[in-house]
Amino acid sequence: MDRPETILAPGPTPVPPEVYLAQASPIVYHRGPGYGNLLREVTEDLKRLFSTTNDVLLFTSSGTGGLESAVANLFSPGDRVVVPSAGYFGERFVKLARAYRLDVRVIDYEWGRAVDAADVERALAEAPTKGVLVQHSETSTGVVHDVEAVARVARAAGALVVVDAVSSLGAVPFDCDGWGIDVAISGSQKALSATPGLAFVAVSAAAWAAAETAQSPRFYFDWKLAKASYDLPNPENPFTPAISLVQGLHAALRLYLQDGVEGALRRHRRLSRAVKEGVRALGLDLFGDHPERGWAVTAVRAPEGIDGNELVARCRRDHGVILAPGQGPLKARSSGSATSGTTRSSTSWPGLRRSR
Repeated sequence: MDRPETILAPGPTPVPPEVYLAQASPIVYHRGPGYGNLLREVTEDLKRLFSTTNDVLLFTSSGTGGLESAVANLFSPGDRVVVPSAGYFGERFVKLARAYRLDVRVIDYEWGRAVDAADVERALAEAPTKGVLVQHSETSTGVVHDVEAVARVARAAGALVVVDAVSSLGAVPFDCDGWGIDVAISGSQKALSATPGLAFVAVSAAAWAAAETAQSPRFYFDWKLAKASYDLPNPENPFTPAISLVQGLHAALRLYLQDGVEGALRRHRRLSRAVKEGVRALGLDLFGDHPERGWAVTAVRAPEGIDGNELVARCRRDHGVILAPGQGPLKARSSGSATSGTTRSSTSWPGLRRSR
């Protein structure tokens, strides 16, 4: 039997045995108290991670499904939105917004640069704007944007703030309520070390109000359907959920929260610093603005004269170690992301936890 590969890519991340065991357990029926209690506990744990008292909705989808749910529920065709784009997932927000026929004002940055709230403020001043769509951790570059500052200028302009927190939630500090975030989206396969397939969306009162008048079509990702099902005596999802994945997420959250959110974040910071110092000790250069903030993903420049794609391929072929290559304009230029994140509290789990 071939040896298992060591995944040090941005995601999916290595999964602890406890999560696999939970997913292999008999499933609970999704229309009854067993699943209702499970969903309620998962949702309460996610609220701790988001640092919010807002509603948190759970969808069977990748993180991109959660992003689409935000665009579909908040806006109508023709609504103006501002999208700072500084990497692959910034471009994804642009494509999503255009697919729903929004009026998209793109702020283009060179990949690896951090979003400047002053640029967002200037774009907002050009015309009335319904929302700002921004990444927290731009996975393709490892850069963590200052979404607190972006949210501040967006609120001053009366715009909703939608944050892609897929690779940041649980890996770097995030304060949904304190920063005034209207919608925050994340996924199961990143800092939580659960398996792929679940997205979660935190929705503020202002976002709910916007959803009441938004005219974009939606069905599977309709927030109102999800909310109505959750408000039943036994909470449930409006459509059949991936029950085994929710059981695994429940186990992953319990592992993550053993030492509390702050304890987990301290591990992320410590391990991120260790990875970055190791990279520097090898004589390699880090990529992107403010690498000290990037606890979720560590992006490394390929050495001069070395093809980043070939370097990543050799690491996998010769050592069974999976790294992520550069994307878009960084293809072949950067070896992508080395591991950071946090380990489990138990020393029995030797793997590393990483984000998107």
